[in-house]
Amino acid sequence: MKLSPISIACPQCGSRDIFYSCKPECCFNHVCNSCYTTFELDTTRVGDTTGSFEFPPEPDSTGPTAPCSRCKDYRVFEIVEPPSTPAQYLCVSCKAILKLEITSVEKG
Repeated sequence: MKLSPISIACPQCGSRDIFYSCKPECCFNHVCNSCYTTFELDTTRVGDTTGSFEFPPEPDSTGPTAPCSRCKDYRVFEIVEPPSTPAQYLCVSCKAILKLEITSVEKG
């Protein structure tokens, strides 16, 4: 299984120029650098994996991130191989397979 950092489009304008503006101890607020819309990312567990995967490098601290709905860790990555529609995500701490949700959208 191949993992990649989360890449998400702004729910308002579709830009992928998104940055994480807080710390995991506080919230998961993100800001679109194009239209200044703010939103939060959350996850829902849809399964678990017993498969192997390479641990990706720690994500950029300003890159999109989300809490694992099972263990609350923020080391959640997009599963890029094998591809899936809709996209699926993996918590590398507890191996939960997750779907990503956008919440608390405030137009910029």
